[in-house]
Amino acid sequence: MTAFTRALRRKSARRIAAAGVVAAGALLLSACGGDDMSGMDHGSGSSSPTATAEAGAKAGEFNDADVTFAQMMIPHHEQALEMAKLADGRASDAEIKDLAGKIEQAQDPEIKTMKGWLESWNQPTAMESMPGMDHGTGHGGDGMMSDADMEELKAMKGTEFDKIFAEMMIEHHNGAITMAKDEQKNGENADAEKMAGDIAKGQSAEVKQLQSILDRL
Repeated sequence: MTAFTRALRRKSARRIAAAGVVAAGALLLSACGGDDMSGMDHGSGSSSPTATAEAGAKAGEFNDADVTFAQMMIPHHEQALEMAKLADGRASDAEIKDLAGKIEQAQDPEIKTMKGWLESWNQPTAMESMPGMDHGTGHGGDGMMSDADMEELKAMKGTEFDKIFAEMMIEHHNGAITMAKDEQKNGENADAEKMAGDIAKGQSAEVKQLQSILDRL
């Protein structure tokens, strides 16, 4: 083999090696680019469709305790509204009148919200059988007033109304607080648990206020 032939072969070998290096570099860059395209974009900050769907499903989760809470609290709130509305024209104490107005403002929107939950859960707004929620007899441990209780309250006026209203609403609120704490303990739906917490906190404060009113009447 001549010197010229050997030199020619060495030059060809170098060209092949260089081409191999270029090709390998191109493959590496392509691989890195693919990684960036498949979830390495840290600037977007958006959740994947799967994560979003999972979060939405969790927010809509509910169990039997959530359903029972809404089904029982709706008529409970409705009776509280009925009692609060009786204060107009009957109550004489300014603090009773003010508290009755606050009860209406707080509980009417909650009734609408709970009915919305039951509709979205494809559940009836009332239980077929609701132990302790019989408006005819009342006092089943949930603080509900009987028909006779409501008629008595309607017949009262002035200071007599204020006292009976305060006594009945304390009992009514205590029933709601017990129901709310049961929901906090056994419920699964985050919105229902939050409302239960708000009810327990708000009505506990109102019970103290009602008791202080009774003490001075």
